[in-house]
Amino acid sequence: MNKNDRNESRRRSIGQYSGLTVLIRRTIYLAIVAGLLLLIGSPNTGCNIYKFRDVSIPDSIKTVKVNFIENRATYINPQLSPRLTDKLRQKIVGQTRLSQTSGDNADWEISGTITGYSFSTAGISQQKVSTSRLSVTVQMTFNDQRTNKVDKFDISRSIDFDSNKSIQQAETDVMDELLQGLTDDIFNHVFSNW
Repeated sequence: MNKNDRNESRRRSIGQYSGLTVLIRRTIYLAIVAGLLLLIGSPNTGCNIYKFRDVSIPDSIKTVKVNFIENRATYINPQLSPRLTDKLRQKIVGQTRLSQTSGDNADWEISGTITGYSFSTAGISQQKVSTSRLSVTVQMTFNDQRTNKVDKFDISRSIDFDSNKSIQQAETDVMDELLQGLTDDIFNHVFSNW
């Protein structure tokens, strides 16, 4: 066998190998896609629990009451209570099948109090404050009125900001992010317990 014949034989082997590799990759890809379609398409018939976006709620629970979150912190930002209450209500409506009610006959009742709202130093550079921190603590109460189960828990969030900003500028700049974090933490605590 001469040199040209060996090179030709090698090219055919490589071509067969790369064709086999492509075939294996396609097969694996199709298997993954088929598996995902089966997972997505299969109904949840087993445990009588409603599931939506990683939220689990027993079928017997139909209504929720979200009370106004009061602000009893030493320093009061007048926008914080109404905005946090509204964001929590919107998240529950948007991500669960529960109906909100203002009556006393709700299956679940959620209430809370802002207990901490403070500013502190977060970083020092060249013997000067370079970063400040806004911290908020909310004490929440979740009441499952059907089972008389009461769960009290605290949620805290902190956000750092440039110390050259005034308190009012910092509040304006970080409030949306802070509210989103608090809302997500409260929602996850309440709806991940099932």
